[in-house]
Amino acid sequence: MRRTAALGSAGALIAGTLLAGTIAAPAATAETRHSGWSEARGARIAAERAAAKGIDWAACPADWGLPAPIQCGTVTVPLDYARPHGRQITLTVDRIGHTGTKEERQGALLYNPGGPGGSGLRFPTRVTNKNPIWANTAKAYDFVGFDPRGVGRSTPISCVDPQEFVKGPKADPVPDSEADKRAQRKLAREYAEGCGERSGWMLPHMTTPNTARDMDVIRAALGERKLNFLGVSYGTYLGAVYATLFPGTVRRMVVDSVVNPSREKIWYEANLDQNVAFEMRWNDWKQWVADHHATYGIGDTPAKVEAQWVKLRAEAKKAPLGGVVGPAELTGFFQSAPYYDSSWAPAARTWSKYLKGDTQPLIDAAAPDLTDIAGNIRSENSNAVYSAVECADAKWPTSWRKWDRDNTRLHRDYPFLTWSNAWMNLPCATWPTKQHTPVDVRSGKDLPGVLIVQAERDAATPVGGAHELQKRLKGSRLILEKNAGSHGVTGIANACVNQRVDAYLLRGELDSRNVICDPHALPKP
Repeated sequence: MRRTAALGSAGALIAGTLLAGTIAAPAATAETRHSGWSEARGARIAAERAAAKGIDWAACPADWGLPAPIQCGTVTVPLDYARPHGRQITLTVDRIGHTGTKEERQGALLYNPGGPGGSGLRFPTRVTNKNPIWANTAKAYDFVGFDPRGVGRSTPISCVDPQEFVKGPKADPVPDSEADKRAQRKLAREYAEGCGERSGWMLPHMTTPNTARDMDVIRAALGERKLNFLGVSYGTYLGAVYATLFPGTVRRMVVDSVVNPSREKIWYEANLDQNVAFEMRWNDWKQWVADHHATYGIGDTPAKVEAQWVKLRAEAKKAPLGGVVGPAELTGFFQSAPYYDSSWAPAARTWSKYLKGDTQPLIDAAAPDLTDIAGNIRSENSNAVYSAVECADAKWPTSWRKWDRDNTRLHRDYPFLTWSNAWMNLPCATWPTKQHTPVDVRSGKDLPGVLIVQAERDAATPVGGAHELQKRLKGSRLILEKNAGSHGVTGIANACVNQRVDAYLLRGELDSRNVICDPHALPKP
């Protein structure tokens, strides 16, 4: 689940073909229990149609940065699965063939990096870039990425002009007065209105269940009887919803850094939980910075590092750094440290330079690049999809008194992210289109064992989500990286984790009980 203050991854590619009738969606009963017969029937019709049509693969456009032999194509899906013959939208997909022998191939591995709003089109580059963590899996699977509905190179949505969206400095997310809160409420309401004006025709259909249905259509278009899936962050919730709606069509599923799937958590409470977890991981980073005071000179205790952070925010509030970096932009830059260990040293180095008088690196890192038209479009689109999916998935509180009470209380003890998080999600309080009831995530008949991977101190998806998902998916197993907190565990070199992911994807092996792994090595200055 993404958080960002400014907003805020040769040879025969298909081994044979299958008749449409053999790869249609499963019997409607599993989905009927959750979404009604019409959508279940629509998903089955769309899958059968996609199976018959397949995907016309071709070289990806040169400016997409997806090198050969990666190929690109499109899949057509219904905007509304209750009307499968009505308006259609386009999903862009890409793939790279498995690197092993014909006998080693086990199918396609579909990937979602999270968000909501993240693009999966970079996934096949794990093969072209020769990522050693994925070398064994790549022998057996075609790596397939896609842009979900609303995202980027699929049929996209938008809520505001991209250039206006990225302009800074934005208002300090931490309010000093009721007037500050009223100003932020006005911005959130206007953002929601902009979403309705620019993309209202898609908003009611921008739900996780619809994206799960889209995945089943992609599966059918690929010629696959069953789905192999890797989901990270929000992709874990997408996978959990797919497993609930289409349990008999899951072959292998890895979910990494888990969103709590409880109906009570999706999505308002889940975002409140993030505030607590981000503070914990922010404290971990401050301790690391203090331990390396000799290198960075920021502070030799976490308290001194925090004092420097408070001072930096105050300076940027009084006079935005470079005229464009205020407290909101600083939070957007520094929250990468609680997210990813790989950001610990770069963030500390940039801050250290600033304190020593070299201010430009921090300004360059935190300020929006108004000349990057394509990047700004991606940034605005990503934020739009994030809002559209989370606001449509569930019914959000509409009472400002509740928002104010909850976030004021949390801010006292967890100030790093709380108000930034609140303002980012507040458009959901005045969302212009229908908000749905979340799927009740549960094991369905014939669902195989799912592999759950989680870092114990993850900020974006707190560890409780992994435990809750395991309760709901019978036969699943949890790999817990103890005393670690980087978001996206399967992409990190840790033999205890990597070997078990390989064993599951390649041989279907799950440990007889949950596994606790030692943490990967912390970064060095």
